[in-house]
Order: sequence, then structure tokens, then C-alpha cells
Amino acid sequence: MTGTLTFGATMLAAGFHRHRGHILGGVILLIVVVVIVALLVQRFRNRKPITEGSPTALSHSTPNAPRNGSGTVATMTVKALALDVPLLSGRYNLIDLARSEWTKLRTVRSTMWTIAVTVALGLGVSAIATAETRANWSTMSLSSIHSFDPISLSLVGTFIAQFAIGVLGVLVVSAEYSTGTVRAVFCAAPHRRSVLLAKILVFTVVALVVAEFVSFGSFLLGQSLLSSPAIHATLATPGALRAVVGCGLYITALGLLGLGLAMIIRHSAAAISTFVGILLILPILVQALPNSIAVDMRRFMPDRIGADMISANGSLHGANVFSPWVGFLVLVGYVVVANVIGAILLTRRDA
Repeated sequence: MTGTLTFGATMLAAGFHRHRGHILGGVILLIVVVVIVALLVQRFRNRKPITEGSPTALSHSTPNAPRNGSGTVATMTVKALALDVPLLSGRYNLIDLARSEWTKLRTVRSTMWTIAVTVALGLGVSAIATAETRANWSTMSLSSIHSFDPISLSLVGTFIAQFAIGVLGVLVVSAEYSTGTVRAVFCAAPHRRSVLLAKILVFTVVALVVAEFVSFGSFLLGQSLLSSPAIHATLATPGALRAVVGCGLYITALGLLGLGLAMIIRHSAAAISTFVGILLILPILVQALPNSIAVDMRRFMPDRIGADMISANGSLHGANVFSPWVGFLVLVGYVVVANVIGAILLTRRDA
């Protein structure tokens, strides 16, 4: 009876070890979905109904407000005309627009939620991965130890945090379309491409600061947990500084890609679904192609580019990959194409 129980326990433990990777993957996917849903809910909660005394309410309640040819109340109120507010002057330079975008970005609660989620997931997942590796170091095979890369392991949490930054990039644009405030923005600043450039500049600075903070924090925390006898690294280790800095740049580029997709699609749910599909679904579809085609196409995928950027030697997946900085330039090309298309559509479509 004791032998049977021991055999059953052994088989159960073996089964758990075999499926642990699938369980972890499911948990990570669940976290991503919960984060996206929470950010969307928080964004919709930030919407405020029109209250009495607001410019829009005044324009609808003032009998003598100017009307356009269709008989609808014009958006410029009588009160604004009396005060000579330059609503339609468009006399705003890039610095003024950037300050406006910074005010909008920092005063929305979903931004703080996104940054908090990015830091928590980036540091938390990296800490769990490195701590578990250190605890099981004595049971690892020689081949696993020989191919072990402590740098990429400590940065693994950034692949979860990238979704939060990507969602923030989407919401920077799509939220204004969903609430209708984009009309007021373009009424005050008719030069739409200048508005888009200000959004890109402000978001790039914020995303880069957060991404590099998470990247350096994950690396330092992870290496502190990978104590001896486990292999660990420092920023002076060859390839370490490049991987850590490149990780932050990679996350920032993905955020800008999300911003470009939102400018093209203009709907939060659709843009977020497209962004997540590019990172998660597209690699699976490419992998289903014949091997000779899939191998050539996989190196162009953003997830493969990121995996190669955070590795110590920059070639986790064999010889048929881009070098870290060449792969990053390919990713920057995606970002430029998405934002250029978004800028063209921004000037041709109605708000």
C-alpha cells in the first residue's frame, strides 16, 4: 500500500513538472487579459458627463448662441466669444502642444495604473523566475547550466510589462476618439500633425523612463537573487549593459507601435486586440507555415526581436536571426510605418 502511494505521488509530481510550463503560460496569459480589462474599465470610469456650466452645456442652453447652416448649436459659446478666447486661432507651437499632452497624460488615472502595473509585473515576474531558478539550481542538468543565460532570465518580466505599455500607447490616442474630446483638441490646434508629433514626443519620454527603470530594476533584483552557486552577472558582464538598455528601448518601441495602431484604427478594443495579436497570435500562425518559410519569417516578428535583444550573446535562436541592433532597427521601421500611415489618415479623415 505504501509503495502504491509513493508511486502515485511520484507520478503526480512528474506530471505537474511536465505541465508546469503550460500552467505558467496560462497564468501569464490570464494576467495579461486581466490587466487589459482593468485598464479599459479604468479609462471608461474617467469619462465625466457634461455638467451644467460647462462650455458645451452653455452652448446648448444659450438661446442666442451662434448656429451653423444645419441649425445645430455651434461649439464656440457666447461666453467664449465675449472673453475673446482664441479657440480657433491655432497659435500653439510644439512646446505648447507637448505641455498640453503632458497635462492630459499625467492627470488621467489610467496612466498611473498602467505605470504601476508595468513596474509590478516587470519586477515581480523577474523576481519569481530568478528565485525559482536559484532554488532548483542543484537539480539542473549540465546542459542546462552550460546554456544558462542569467541576463535574459532576469529580464523575462519585461515581456509581460510590454503589454501594459502597449495598451497605454493605444489609449493615448483612442481614448480621445471614444470620448469625443479629439474634436476640441483639433478645434484649438488645427495643425493635426503637430498634435500627433506632440503626443509621440511626450509618450516616448514617459515610456522610455518607465521601461528603462523596469529594465534596470529587474536586472539588479534578479541578479541579487541569483546568488552563488548559481551563475549571475553584473552590468560589467559582456553584453549585459547592451541587453538591459535594449530591453527598455524595445518596450518603448512597442508602446509607439500601439500608438500608431490606435491612430489608424481609432477604437480602443480593436487597436488593443491588434497589438496583442501581433505579439501573441501572429508568431503562432507563422509557426504553422512550412519550416523553410517559418524560419525566415520568424526573425521579423517583434517577439523574436525582443528575445534576441535581451540575450547575452544576442543569438538565442541560432544563426538565422538579426543581430540585436539590426533587429531593433527593423522594429523601429514597423513603428515609423504605423505612425506615418496614422498621420496620413489623421489629416484625411474627420475627427
